[in-house]
Amino acid sequence: MVEELSPSRLQEKLEDGADVQVVDTRPPRQYATGHIPGALNVPYGQLAGRIDEIDWGDEVVMVCKEGISSVQAGRLLESYEGIDDDATVASLAGGYDAWEFDLETED
Repeated sequence: MVEELSPSRLQEKLEDGADVQVVDTRPPRQYATGHIPGALNVPYGQLAGRIDEIDWGDEVVMVCKEGISSVQAGRLLESYEGIDDDATVASLAGGYDAWEFDLETED
């Protein structure tokens, strides 16, 4: 089951230097306008075709605009056989709409 992680808890993990892989599932144009620092952009529509090319970490947090399609992306990722059984897959609760922390942009 895909957990939901609050924005404040994700920010704490990032500040503490935890090994968290943030995956932004929005289109590249939206990603470029602002994303969680260090996030990897894998648009939702491309996720299934790109799962094999990514070295997935032990803790993955999927992020979208509202926190809805990121849950679906997390379920897809959990069903993938290349993900360790003990890996944690989460969705950012509320997505970017709920994120109140700094964003980085593509310059």
